[in-house]
Amino acid sequence: MKGLSSRSAWPAERVASFLNDYRAPLRLAVPTPAGHPMICSLWSLYEGGALRCATQRDAAVVRRLEQDPRCAFELAPNEPPYFGVRGRGRARIETEGAARLLERLIDRHLGDRDGSLARWLLARADREVAIVIEPDWLTSWDYTERMAG
Repeated sequence: MKGLSSRSAWPAERVASFLNDYRAPLRLAVPTPAGHPMICSLWSLYEGGALRCATQRDAAVVRRLEQDPRCAFELAPNEPPYFGVRGRGRARIETEGAARLLERLIDRHLGDRDGSLARWLLARADREVAIVIEPDWLTSWDYTERMAG
C-alpha cells in the first residue's frame, strides 16, 4: 500500500480491508480559493489503490478539485469506539464510467436500486462524474482498547 504511515495503528492489509468493507460516507476535504478547507461527504468504494466517489459535474467539490487536486479524506464511524482511516492525496475528475460507478455506489450503500433515493440519483446519472482519489499518505487509528472501559 503506497504511502502508509509507519505510525499507522493497522498494517496495510487491515487498512485495505477496512477501505474495502466500510460503508459509511467518506469525508472529503478540499481547498477553496480563499485557502479554507471545504468538507463534503460522499459515498465511496476502494478499488485499485484509489478511492472512487461520484457526484454531479456542477458540484462545488468538482470545481474545487479541478482548480486544485489536493485533498484529504477520512472514513470513520461517528460512534465509539473510535477508529478509522484518514489520508491525503490528489484527485482527478473522470466522466467515462461515472454512471456505472454511481450504480455500484448505490448497490453498495443502499443495497438496491428500487427506493426513491436510488431512482432519483439514477435519473440524474447522465450528469455524474467520478472523483478518483489517489492517496499519497494514509494512516489509521484505533481507540477500541483505550475506550473499552
